[in-house]
Amino acid sequence: MNVLFKNIKELVQVRPSHLSVVSGGDMKVLPTIKNAYLTIENGRIKNFGSMDGCPRDWKNKVVDAKGKMVLPSWCDSHTHIVYTGNRENEFVSRINGLSYQEIAKNGGGILNSAKQLEKVSEEQLYEESKKRLEEVILQGTGAIEIKSGYGLTVEAELKMLRVIRQLKNSYKLPIKATFLGAHALPADYKNNKEGYIKLIIDKMLPVIAKEKLAEYIDVFCEKGYFTVKETGLLLTAGKKHGLIPKIHVNQFNAIGGVQVGVKHNALSVDHLELVRMEDIEALKNTSTIPVALPNCAYFIGIPFTPARALIDAGLPLALASDYNPGSAPSGNMNQVAALGCIKMKMTPEEVINAATINGAYAMGLEKEMGSITVGKRANLILTKEINSYPYLFYAFGTNHIDSVYINGEKQNE
Repeated sequence: MNVLFKNIKELVQVRPSHLSVVSGGDMKVLPTIKNAYLTIENGRIKNFGSMDGCPRDWKNKVVDAKGKMVLPSWCDSHTHIVYTGNRENEFVSRINGLSYQEIAKNGGGILNSAKQLEKVSEEQLYEESKKRLEEVILQGTGAIEIKSGYGLTVEAELKMLRVIRQLKNSYKLPIKATFLGAHALPADYKNNKEGYIKLIIDKMLPVIAKEKLAEYIDVFCEKGYFTVKETGLLLTAGKKHGLIPKIHVNQFNAIGGVQVGVKHNALSVDHLELVRMEDIEALKNTSTIPVALPNCAYFIGIPFTPARALIDAGLPLALASDYNPGSAPSGNMNQVAALGCIKMKMTPEEVINAATINGAYAMGLEKEMGSITVGKRANLILTKEINSYPYLFYAFGTNHIDSVYINGEKQNE
């Protein structure tokens, strides 16, 4: 698809090709071009600049973006959108005073989703999941990571991963698959955690590797789920099968998850609602990026990730949705970005960097996505007429998206 955008009020997140991640004070910097044009050829960004240099003999589609802005689509590096049913009854239980952990102890939470998923066919699971994917695409998400973890048996985990593969084959945006068999301890292994870990290592991982069903391995490193030692064991096994670590840490307790992630060269450590000084120090001078999930904190009423402490320490930070049926039933990255500003005291510039280029880095897509850069995929958001990009997060309840482009093709036409 070849397209010319002209008269763009402001072209946001303009970057050179060598930049892969933005850290610390640099996150406050957001390069833009006012009164700009952008050309797309064969689904990729061909050129851009001020309107003075706009091609005058363009023979293909032209979009007049007068009064509107163009920015790279959101890169959502942490989701659980392959699931069935919902957990609205747990939502009501929390309103009535139960905590997330109490609901989980009563057989709810992840085990509730696993029970529902075991009963549905792969076809039904795909049909339900694709609706969520289509929804977030129209909300501006142009690259997404999807985890398993609601299977907790060999058959059900493979079913989830095959659905993710089917989504990957059916849609044109980049989709990254993560194996999260160690999301919770299934009921059948309630008193045999060692046996379940052995099942993951001996039965699940070999098939996943053979069928190339995942690129990453994740573990829920948390009290009541998987210990630091067990997390290390599982990450070691995953790496032997070529899977890259990318893990849940510090959601309810800080038990050393950051440190085991860094030790195993995890691409990202996600959640971090609780952060100690030693966690910040462990992340310095590493390639591991912290990922905050403000939808989760907002929905279940736990502390928000201390973004200022992380960024002010010189670290990078990514934002992701954590779209899942229990603790974050929304994949709207516009809301995630707004929460970054409103609840985490991030500047609009920091939020855009966290949800685009740093989000791309957090799923290994920094060479393809996350910025307005020649040669990158033309996965873009065209806004409605707005005064400035901070307005996207200031007027947080309004849909500011005019249209979304994936590989230069307008969606939902």
